[in-house]
Amino acid sequence: MSDAPIGQPVEVPADPPGSPTATAETDSTKAAPEAVDAAPPPVANGAAADGPRDPVAGTAGGRDQGGGDGPNRRRRGSRGGRGRGRTGDGTAPARSEGRTDPGPTASTVAHPAPAGASAEPGASGPSAVVAGPTPAVAPERPKIGDSRPARPTGPQNGGGNRNGGGDDGRGSPVAGRGPGRSTGGGRSRSRSGGGSGATPGGGAPAAATKGPPTTGSALRGGPAARTEGRRGGRERRGKAVGRYMICVHVRPEMTQIALLEGRTLVEHYISRAADDATQIDGNIYRGRVQNVLPGMEAAFVDIGTPKNAVLYHGDVRFDTEDVESGASPGQPRIEQLLRPGQTILCQVTKNPIGAKGARLTQEVSLPGRFVVLVPNSTAYGISKRLEDSERKRLRRIVDGVRPEGHGLIVRTAAAGASAEELGNDVERLANQWESIAAEATRGQGPALLYREPAIAVRVIREELNREYRAVVIDDPALYEQVRDYVGAVNPELSDRVEYFDPEVESLPVFERYHVHEQLHKALDRKVYLPSGGSLVIDRTEALTVIDVNTGKNVGTTNLEETVYRNNLEAAEEVARQLRLRDIGGIIVIDFIDMEIRENRDKVGSALRSALARDKTRTQVFDISELGLVEMTRKRVSEGLIESMSTTCEVCNGRGIVFEDPER
Repeated sequence: MSDAPIGQPVEVPADPPGSPTATAETDSTKAAPEAVDAAPPPVANGAAADGPRDPVAGTAGGRDQGGGDGPNRRRRGSRGGRGRGRTGDGTAPARSEGRTDPGPTASTVAHPAPAGASAEPGASGPSAVVAGPTPAVAPERPKIGDSRPARPTGPQNGGGNRNGGGDDGRGSPVAGRGPGRSTGGGRSRSRSGGGSGATPGGGAPAAATKGPPTTGSALRGGPAARTEGRRGGRERRGKAVGRYMICVHVRPEMTQIALLEGRTLVEHYISRAADDATQIDGNIYRGRVQNVLPGMEAAFVDIGTPKNAVLYHGDVRFDTEDVESGASPGQPRIEQLLRPGQTILCQVTKNPIGAKGARLTQEVSLPGRFVVLVPNSTAYGISKRLEDSERKRLRRIVDGVRPEGHGLIVRTAAAGASAEELGNDVERLANQWESIAAEATRGQGPALLYREPAIAVRVIREELNREYRAVVIDDPALYEQVRDYVGAVNPELSDRVEYFDPEVESLPVFERYHVHEQLHKALDRKVYLPSGGSLVIDRTEALTVIDVNTGKNVGTTNLEETVYRNNLEAAEEVARQLRLRDIGGIIVIDFIDMEIRENRDKVGSALRSALARDKTRTQVFDISELGLVEMTRKRVSEGLIESMSTTCEVCNGRGIVFEDPER
């Protein structure tokens, strides 16, 4: 331990006799003894000198940034401003006791000051500590614990900054900052661009590459690079990361698509070859009106499916000039707009369910990757999920690419899209509509004019964004189709599409990602909560009832707190079960009674927040005094249970064994 008093520089340990460094120090000390006494300890580029680690401060022995054990000491890896190691009077702080200096560093040897010159207090950089000419020696290798790379041995311009480049006079780096260099506090994970480090063999650092400096704008790239960065998939250490994942399992009789949030199954889709007549949502048809029912304000239309579709009065498009004479001054009736035998152009908005036929609309729309084209309409809108600044940018772009006579709706996926990408999407949809309109005039009978793509492509079109870490497909033909589609409409995410070879993998794709067991649990009537509570889900003809029970959850404090925590947990699980089971229509949730009104409001807010992640439209009402929540969820198709089961021929789905009364 050094006996030097606090505030005085610590002597540098003597090198072995005969070494070049020892000889140089002896000569320079004789020439200018005042320089040594007045100079502060050598510090290379503001970084730590190699030495023993301080167990209290957690820093290397040679990196004292606060002056001994005083209050100014910083933690290891922290960074202050220029001159961060100065004391209150502007002078350089002294080294604390018990620390030794390993000897001259690379900057000390490579940049000597003239004889008799004294170092400026608190200065960092190539200022000399030892006066006189000094022979060049190889710099020491960085040791474990160094938070910054070794200083280069070449000549420096001014007081070099921490980013490896020059200084613009204000302390901010102008050049030389590497793309992986951290600019904030803490330890930097990458050494690229922040000065030259030692070579793997321990030799001298590599010489800097000559040429124009790389500025920050050049590293960030132009608008195309920024757009790809915003919409491209996120990576960590070269591996794709994201919150969501899509698994596609192809079987001879069906195709299953599972959407995972982390490892949790949140949505499931099934497509069969026989679904061409039942899964027709989004298809465009040329239909013939069969009959009009004024009392129901609806018309039944033949579109070529086994059951006639229904078109309600609110979904009929009409021109006031085409309304038959004698109409009432107000809203015309449906019998004045449609007549039996009339040919119309319509689109399916709801699949046929049970005994009900498909639902139609004459407000046709063509969905694309970034926009939705509404032909022959003035509709115009931008997704409310986007930020205000992004909405303004997209509005300026859409105003220039919007086709005349058609409406446009900008989707959430358009965030970060360029004007060229939006223009190409709009042009493709406009050409598609022209071909559909031309085909509609070539005949009179019911016919299919436009079919939605395969369900796997449709789900990827609606869902895939930068939050998805992978799309795993176990069928080579479907993999090629999906990869080509993603490469055409979203090339920055094409690397997310992966092929899962079932012959190479030891487990099927659904078992590999734990989808199979979660599907079995989703078919059960009872759902268990992590705390011990449970949900009981029953479906009837009119509505779906969900009952919340505490079960084995006995709590720890009081009854009100136990019930409140159980209901909060149930609210999250109810929202997930509605998405997973695809339950639609009227839904009644029977939460456990809560006496405090504030607790009821918090449970209702938690339910709405959890349902906000569901893209299907929902409407939730407040919790009543009886603990009941009434809500609705749009029903688009059959639920999970109906799509994966058939009704029992013996009991017709009641599941009850009757006793014979004659016995």
